[in-house]
Amino acid sequence: MNFRHLGSSGLMVSEISYGNWLTHGSQVEEEAALACVRAALDEGITTFDTADVYAGTKAEEVLGRALEGVRREGYELATKVYWPTGPGPNDRGLSRKHILESIHGSLRRLRTDYVDLYQAHRFDVETPLEETMLAFADVVRQGKALYIGVSEWTAEQIRAAAGLARDLRVPFVSNRPQYSMLWRVIEAQVIPASQEVGVGQIVWSPIAQGVLTGKYRPGAKPPAGSRATTETGGRFIQRFMTDDVLTRVQQLVPLAKEAGLTLAQLAVAWVLQNPAVSSAIIGASRPEQVRENVKAAGVKLEPELMRRIDAVLGPVVERDPAKTVSPERRP
Repeated sequence: MNFRHLGSSGLMVSEISYGNWLTHGSQVEEEAALACVRAALDEGITTFDTADVYAGTKAEEVLGRALEGVRREGYELATKVYWPTGPGPNDRGLSRKHILESIHGSLRRLRTDYVDLYQAHRFDVETPLEETMLAFADVVRQGKALYIGVSEWTAEQIRAAAGLARDLRVPFVSNRPQYSMLWRVIEAQVIPASQEVGVGQIVWSPIAQGVLTGKYRPGAKPPAGSRATTETGGRFIQRFMTDDVLTRVQQLVPLAKEAGLTLAQLAVAWVLQNPAVSSAIIGASRPEQVRENVKAAGVKLEPELMRRIDAVLGPVVERDPAKTVSPERRP
């Protein structure tokens, strides 16, 4: 496993992170989830991503049990706050009340005294940014989080948060956006803004929720039991399930073989070629998926191969932040 600094901070994270959205506590039985975490640790993954909202807080509980007994200093744990976790009007958002109460719940479920990274899962238009950042600063000063970050924030929002973080003297180090060969929206504005303020990218969905594995074929029904056949997963990848996109994805298979990679490995390696990316999050329902995708760490793709990938994908790539929004509310 290779490691990279998270933004301009001193924190090192594994190039491949393990995430448990849509798996732990919902789609995957606990024993399988525990096996996936053990496989991640065996393969050198040290960075783990979750959120309080995943599986209605159950995902944090499963990850906490999976990491119990592992040397705490030996891994980096990231969770998030924003989406509703209860029925009340204050059980959501980025108010001071919700942030300070939510970190307690996350720590309890994760069976730890602190998280390495505490992230705002989305931007809260109903709460002053100053209130949010002060609450995050207090979480850090109380020793309950070491660093703070955000997820799916715009370039302007990242710049504004970074300015307040400097004033509050709190380490704001990361953004967690969607990024893949098919979804490159962050390249236009988010990455340049993040680099200006020292924020690194921990990217989710590098294989487009399975589309970039090549298992979905144009004109064919999705394989039984695949993510495209589930209610949540199906909504998320619907925009990628066109014959045009799937045909072009199949055309990437020989390019992956030339590089000695599976298509999934090529997709993960592709996002890691961007120096602004600190880590790529993978999910898994079986340990062998972890072992396959982790092989993308440390892979260097030749410029000519990168050019040929662009030539194959052409107009199916989502690039314009003014015309696109993240297709799923809770990744």
